[in-house]
Amino acid sequence: MKETLNFKILVAAFATGLLGGVAGYGISKAFSGSEPEKEQAKIENTSFASLPAVYSAAEPTEFSAAAEKCIDGVVHVKTKYVQENQGYDNPFLQYFFGLPEMQQQPSQASGSGVIISKEGYIVTNNHVIENSTSIEVVLNDRRSYEARLIGTDPATDIALLKIEADSLTVIPIGNSDNLKIGEWVLAIGNPFNLTSTITAGIVSAKARNINILDHKAGAIESFIQTDAAVNPGNSGGALINTNGQLVGINTAIASQTGSFTGYAFAVPVSIVQKVVADLMEYGAVQRALLGIRISDLTPEVAKENNLNKINGVYVESVLEGSSAGDAGLKRGDIILSIDGKSTNTVAQLQEQINRFRPGDNAEVSFVRDGKIKTSTITFKNAENTVTMRKQKVMEVLGASFEELSNSDLRKLDLRNGVQVTDLRSGKLLSAGVRKGFVITEINNTPIKSIGDIEKIISGIKGGVYLGGVYPSGQAAYYAFGLE
Repeated sequence: MKETLNFKILVAAFATGLLGGVAGYGISKAFSGSEPEKEQAKIENTSFASLPAVYSAAEPTEFSAAAEKCIDGVVHVKTKYVQENQGYDNPFLQYFFGLPEMQQQPSQASGSGVIISKEGYIVTNNHVIENSTSIEVVLNDRRSYEARLIGTDPATDIALLKIEADSLTVIPIGNSDNLKIGEWVLAIGNPFNLTSTITAGIVSAKARNINILDHKAGAIESFIQTDAAVNPGNSGGALINTNGQLVGINTAIASQTGSFTGYAFAVPVSIVQKVVADLMEYGAVQRALLGIRISDLTPEVAKENNLNKINGVYVESVLEGSSAGDAGLKRGDIILSIDGKSTNTVAQLQEQINRFRPGDNAEVSFVRDGKIKTSTITFKNAENTVTMRKQKVMEVLGASFEELSNSDLRKLDLRNGVQVTDLRSGKLLSAGVRKGFVITEINNTPIKSIGDIEKIISGIKGGVYLGGVYPSGQAAYYAFGLE
């Protein structure tokens, strides 16, 4: 586990049973004003048991109204995956020494999800469904459906699912930009498999970067921090405001024990909306890039630039021909805002840039030589173009491949084949393919290179039939469909 600020950042979506014990969380509400004066009753020589019972139902609060409005819009996401618990990294050892293949044990995990449309689209965390072979969604009324994975974005830890169901409760989208520090929020999810659990807290901070996604390429972290109790199983669930609007997707906790101890983090809905829109339209996120290396502003740099406040993001370098380079930004500039939105930290700047697609324009405000300047940026993508990106074949398959040498092919008594070296959520994992499998044919066409896989899969709409062999010599065949 990573140590960050002396505490462990733990993703809160592991299978229930890994951790035990749920800490209770009490909520009290302060009421202003005074009670009307009441005549004091004299109780003399009267037992407590003989006093009349007085019951007054609790009046509806903003918490109960929001909870009632949204609770049916949060679902239980149950996943199945195969865990390899023994074996060797090099599959050819099995060939040389006759060792058994890795033993695979079916495992289960669970998390939460949020219904965002009547058509059955559901948002959850990528880590909730990552590497799963099947995804089940259970509604609050106990209806159960097999979910289809539409797409994922590991950089923001967001995934989009779809189920075919009627009469769905949709949680309306709020505005996470308008959240204020100290504002009440509710977390809805399924911690420890306790379905439809609601906790309350306040917004503790915004635009938090906790380095939990730093191993993901292009990671974007600008979390809403709350003290609403969140535990394993809450991941992918809803963070709502007191109006019953979705403002975030609960993602992680900060804890030394693995259970909630006061810090929880949610992806702002401003980020979620953009990711979901891209996955629906293109099957892949259209990520705009500035093409710069940045860091948070230090007091020393602020003083050198005659800034009264330590606001802005320091530009360490600018890639030639990038969006920022074309707009005239240079090393040493301090970016103050993007499209009128303040960028006082790296996390805030990342959150603002994430709203745009390649080809979009925005005004950037920055400080150079103590003077405030503005320029218009036309955003580009990672390929330094404004072309929209389609989902790549390897993303659909959810696998990495390696071409085998002639020597390796001879050892396996094969003329051709490409080996699966890594698996994640995708068509191959769902079909049952295991790491080490050598694909020799797709739809009766011999596979000699990774390019062959891309070419054939790109041209298929319908059924896909894989044939091949494992390093142990075991032949295997798999089938799945493409839209």
